[in-house]
Amino acid sequence: MPKIVTVTVPGTTSNIGPGFDCLGAALTLRNRFRFSTTDGDAQTVQIEVTGLEADRVTTDKSNLAYQAFAKFYQHMGQAPPAIHIEIHLEVPLARGLGSSATAIVGGLVGANLLANSPLSSEALMALAIALEGHPDNVVPALLGGCRLAATGIDGTWSICPVPWHEEVVPVVAIPNFELSTAEARRVLPPTYSRADAIFNMAHLGLLLRGLEAGCGSWLRDALQDRIHQPYRQTLIPGYETVCAAATVAGAYGLVISGAGPTLLALSHSSAAKSVADAMCTAWMAQGLEVEVRVLAVDLEGVVAIAS
Repeated sequence: MPKIVTVTVPGTTSNIGPGFDCLGAALTLRNRFRFSTTDGDAQTVQIEVTGLEADRVTTDKSNLAYQAFAKFYQHMGQAPPAIHIEIHLEVPLARGLGSSATAIVGGLVGANLLANSPLSSEALMALAIALEGHPDNVVPALLGGCRLAATGIDGTWSICPVPWHEEVVPVVAIPNFELSTAEARRVLPPTYSRADAIFNMAHLGLLLRGLEAGCGSWLRDALQDRIHQPYRQTLIPGYETVCAAATVAGAYGLVISGAGPTLLALSHSSAAKSVADAMCTAWMAQGLEVEVRVLAVDLEGVVAIAS
């Protein structure tokens, strides 16, 4: 069995407008997790964190990557080995880009490989969804690409790859403030009207076709949502201003990435830089610091190497 495993996991964007809690895509920024078995019992846990906002990540057993690592062994009916974990962060924390999903997937995949891979990718996915509570981030983090998740007749997960046209470019604007998923869920209403449910079903269908065809007119209409964005955008200062600036610069539309506060614009590749510059300028005019990145959809998903 291997003694050292290195796992890299892509960050993600989820919901993408009308795909609330069921649609997500892996993006080209990654966190790295290195697991090394050490001498000692299961109580021996050493964690080192470097990179973006490293000082904010816990280094004891409450660390989410370790929690997922230990959950794997609990699922297998075994005690986890003594472990040294090195984490390098490139995905911003609590910004709607799937940082928690990278930790969950990294911990589960690392543990599985150290245990000589007793669980299939499907079994790991089910564990990851159970830990995260919904599939829209952990599934693309594990599998790569854009993915639609739905429960099957037998209660298992049915995962559908969503073709994403190469000329449709994701541009993310990451502000210097956080928005917790719990806070973003508190503002959602307990029920929705039939009209809103039908609206979102129609627009999700149009979004899937627009992403596949790279059809700008479809995407402009498809990114509308009535389930979460009208409520969550009130938590994001400058949302309307940034949205208007991105649209004028050529974006097909702008949505909240995950629970926010990162904003995601989709544009044709030829307009991506202009959209990024416009989003940055608009948010900075609101007195907020922001980092804007022109990214791509990561097609690899999790990558694990044992040595």
